[in-house]
Amino acid sequence: MSQYPYPMLNRPAFQWTKNGTASADVKVHEWIETLSSDAPDWAPYDITILGVPLSKSSISTSAASDNPDAMRRAWKGFGTYNLEEDLDLAKLRAVDLGDVPQHVTDIAATHQNITDAMAAMRHHHPHTFPITLGGDHSITAMLVKGWQQAHPEETIGILQVDTHFDLRDLETFGPANGTPIRNLIDSQVIKGEHVHNIGLHGFFNARALKSFADEHALNYTTMKQVRTLGIAHVITQALQRLNETVDTIYLTVDMDVLDMSMSPGAPAATPGGMYPSELFEAVQLAGQHPKVKAMDIVCLDPRKDVGEVSVKTAVHTMLSFLTGYCQRP
Repeated sequence: MSQYPYPMLNRPAFQWTKNGTASADVKVHEWIETLSSDAPDWAPYDITILGVPLSKSSISTSAASDNPDAMRRAWKGFGTYNLEEDLDLAKLRAVDLGDVPQHVTDIAATHQNITDAMAAMRHHHPHTFPITLGGDHSITAMLVKGWQQAHPEETIGILQVDTHFDLRDLETFGPANGTPIRNLIDSQVIKGEHVHNIGLHGFFNARALKSFADEHALNYTTMKQVRTLGIAHVITQALQRLNETVDTIYLTVDMDVLDMSMSPGAPAATPGGMYPSELFEAVQLAGQHPKVKAMDIVCLDPRKDVGEVSVKTAVHTMLSFLTGYCQRP
């Protein structure tokens, strides 16, 4: 790892050409840097972005492996200035580290690469905030395991924004996109009581999964409850409860939490889901909390997208979180 991140990581599959002209109107693709050295000075960076182009472990057919590249391509359509908050993200320094190498057929080997990548990030630049662009939801378990490997003394909590419990049985499905939270609980990386899942609804979670959640004291809020209480109240309460019991909060955003009419690129999106404005508010609030120390965005298939609706929503989600991050004291 003396030349971390390369060759341990693959360079970004897609890189924007910078024009080098200073402008007050900075676009996101101009703001996010790509490393030009195998041995950079990490000190100036605040945010690191990592791609994990994995979808072989998805239970349903998905090309979520295309998402990191698709999100990078969509950066050009966004500026760093957030009008609604009168805040410019360009005051942060962000760098794209590239992608975790993928084995052609061996999912377990790729999962190990993901764990190793998170552990390496915590070793080489622990002061930066890691944002991971997935990939299917199986990557979350591996990233959290990498965090635990780097910080074995910490208690980790999960803030999960999702339509599904993701508690399916590993003996049946293996470490797949439907099992990451179960994976972390079964492997004793986290406790069920330290999971807060927000966005469940309708006819898309089996009774057996609810029983497992209740047995392990998971905290979950349905979309009906979110609409009654308000997303800000629900997120704030979840963060307050996690703050009392854990050292690190890991935020995982499954893009299928959005209503299917608003996220055509999420293979498992359903009717009755969250609205983009609710998701943006949720992640901005999460970004403001000092114990939220890592984030991923998962389960988005650009090949199923329509007019980049889903991909641009995912980029907006990332930028909304970073808006909250900028608002930390």
